[in-house]
Amino acid sequence: MLLPVAAGGGAAVRLLLSLCPVRRISSLKVPWRRDVTLDAAIVRDRRYRLASRLVREVLLSPGHRLLLRYLSKRRLRIRLPVLVPTFLRRYPTLLSVSPPPNPVASPSPQLISFLKFASRLQALHSPLLASKLAKLLMMSSTRALPVPKIAAAKRDFGLPDDFLNSFVPMYPHLFRLVGDPGPDASGNAFLELVSWDDRLAKSVIELRADKEADVVGIRPRPNFTVKLPRGFYLKKEMREWVRDWLELPYISPYADMSGLHPASPEAEKRLIGVLHEVLSLSVERRLALPIIGKFCDEFKLSNAFSNAFTRHPGIFYVSLKGGIKTAVLREAYDENGELVDRDPMIELKERFVAIMDEGHRKYLEELRRKQEELEKQRLDLSHRGAKVAMGIKGEIEEKDTDGSDEDEDSEEGDAL
Repeated sequence: MLLPVAAGGGAAVRLLLSLCPVRRISSLKVPWRRDVTLDAAIVRDRRYRLASRLVREVLLSPGHRLLLRYLSKRRLRIRLPVLVPTFLRRYPTLLSVSPPPNPVASPSPQLISFLKFASRLQALHSPLLASKLAKLLMMSSTRALPVPKIAAAKRDFGLPDDFLNSFVPMYPHLFRLVGDPGPDASGNAFLELVSWDDRLAKSVIELRADKEADVVGIRPRPNFTVKLPRGFYLKKEMREWVRDWLELPYISPYADMSGLHPASPEAEKRLIGVLHEVLSLSVERRLALPIIGKFCDEFKLSNAFSNAFTRHPGIFYVSLKGGIKTAVLREAYDENGELVDRDPMIELKERFVAIMDEGHRKYLEELRRKQEELEKQRLDLSHRGAKVAMGIKGEIEEKDTDGSDEDEDSEEGDAL
């Protein structure tokens, strides 16, 4: 039905919109569904996260030494579910503890060796880490990021702990530090991008399209990889919206899209592009939502950016494990929950976990040895007790026999 447009036109337009409402992106609802495989991948890392927090408390202390009683007082802050001495007994290769009366925790020989390895690996891959940091700055609307926010996410992107002193000065053509970051990088300071590099201003999705063009000779249109989990189905209305949305041109997260309407499908395309790129730059292709939320202002993300993850279950997954929401990039993991898109810096985590496993094996072997000794002592005591019992029984029987003979003799004497 055609509606006549009057001279003001306002009433007719409002009537038209009421009859044919425009579907707002924020109104699109997709039910969250648990992915057991990806949840398991996060649960497997629980020991690693706890151990790394505990070790960090010691490494950040003067001289890498901390009284055990002070370390124990920080247990709740690092969310350790057991007592600190108990945890250290289970993983003895992480920290060495001096004897009483004032035990001090310090890096173990294995941990010292790991720290040296970490320095070598970070130096080897410093160009990769520099490109990651530059890309984060290039996605920022101001081409700068507050230092405290970078420091909060440094390990997620593989940056060294002292990146301001050991890493940033190596690339003066890319980074400039403005302000005083303070001794713990919590001051009012910013890291700025010195010069724009078009070679870095390409997302993972665009680089993938370029790589495919080199193989087949035809460059495909850059787009997202959608991989819905097994047994997950979208309603028809949502499937049609996703199909039409995927047909929209890809918008690079490095492009200036300040003119986009925040409720438009194009703005959603740019938002998903930014989230996809940020996760792709992380070491494990996943990030806690609070970490991503720190960059809302710089990356021009809305306060409801987390809803975008659940609107696109074929691209992302949000896990609730570990007491925190974690956004996971689906395409980076296989059907077994193993990371297939491996970052070179993942070797640090694997080496650290290997040290933990080595110590835990020693702990279990020592525990087994003690249990065997206790069992042996119990058997010895039981055997010794049985011997004593048999001896007592023999003595009693001997006395009983002697007594009966005397009675018989007396009876015979009387009879005689």
